[in-house]
Amino acid sequence: MRYKTLDSSLYIKNRKNFMKQMPARSLAVFNSNDVMPMNADGTMTFWQNSDLFYLTGIDQEESILVLFPDFDNDSWREILFVTETNEHIAVWEGHKYTKEEATAASGIPTVMWLSQFETVFNTLMAEAEQVFINTNEHIRNATPVETRDMRFIKWLQERYPAHQYRKAAPILYDLRAIKDPQEITQMERACKITEDAFRRTLKFVKPGLKEYEIEAEVLHEFVRQGSKGFAYTPIVASGGNACVLHYIENKDVCKDGDLLLMDVGAEYGNYNADMTRAIPVNGRYTQRQKDVYNAVLRVMKECYKILTPGNRIPEYHKEVGKLMENELLGLGLLDKTDIKNQDPANPAYKKYFMHGTSHHIGLDVHDVGNIYRKFEPNMVFTIEPGIYIQDEGIGVRLENDVVITKDGHHDMMGNIPIEIDEIEDLMNS
Repeated sequence: MRYKTLDSSLYIKNRKNFMKQMPARSLAVFNSNDVMPMNADGTMTFWQNSDLFYLTGIDQEESILVLFPDFDNDSWREILFVTETNEHIAVWEGHKYTKEEATAASGIPTVMWLSQFETVFNTLMAEAEQVFINTNEHIRNATPVETRDMRFIKWLQERYPAHQYRKAAPILYDLRAIKDPQEITQMERACKITEDAFRRTLKFVKPGLKEYEIEAEVLHEFVRQGSKGFAYTPIVASGGNACVLHYIENKDVCKDGDLLLMDVGAEYGNYNADMTRAIPVNGRYTQRQKDVYNAVLRVMKECYKILTPGNRIPEYHKEVGKLMENELLGLGLLDKTDIKNQDPANPAYKKYFMHGTSHHIGLDVHDVGNIYRKFEPNMVFTIEPGIYIQDEGIGVRLENDVVITKDGHHDMMGNIPIEIDEIEDLMNS
């Protein structure tokens, strides 16, 4: 691996926590993600299924985990299936897990080759009454692509129609929302790589560069430090492009006098960072840019005070909306008549701040978790308020990744420059 792996004790604990919530005579199955095709014989970079990784630490395609906590043969209560390698595969694709390596990584003593799966699984299913299946139930999931899990579920229910099927997602999403200290350490590494890339970029940005040249500068630092690269498709948006929330073309010239919004984050060991900054292309903010920037920064600083144990996302977002409303009044973008006549279901501030302020982050950038659950220590969220003024070609979003603690928060990006003076000083030093 290009990254420092976590100790298998984490995955042993995660499986125990999951199995505690499984009823008697029940079995759970988790598949790795597919290696996704491109064109001809090309494939995309492999990205492991987050749930399988959370339970095993195994970072390889064509892997299956089966859990059956009260099966009579205790050596079959946890079984990991991996692809059997050979000299031909080793030459063309590189090293794959041996059984011993898979055990060391996952803490699972019983590792079998994938070719044994159907025979062994049939024996297990004969004793199981319920089966927990793994589905993507993220509230924003809208992919039309059939995943490996979806294909497996079709095969499973056709072959074993008499079993009762249950969802694994509610248990996993509940567990994954609270991060273990080892997970937070991995995320802090992703945040530090992101910081180093941002500091590098501050020295690089100048008028006349293409947005994709800046993207390349960030990527260089990410990969140099052992990251697979971007945790998500990067946004490097200059001028009016910053007002397009999911602008990813990164193709235009950065002009003197414009702001450059960079929404970028490094992946490290399958954990993710998510940072946004808005910097002046020429190294100096105009007064108007400063006013908008500081308005967003003030909202961000207030967000820290209310992203605390006991609050919830819906109430939190309403509180942030009131903060933003006040700042937009101060900037002259809204007036009291706008506020008086606004539709409560579509507040006036949403004309200039149209997205949410925080989301879970972890193994997925928009990580799993119930938005109606109260905040608890060791949940990790982004904080990312923004103001977007299309008529002026100004878009400012500021984003850090924050661990909720018993007494407040720990900002994993607290060392990344965010104050105007510091950014200008670094860009002009």
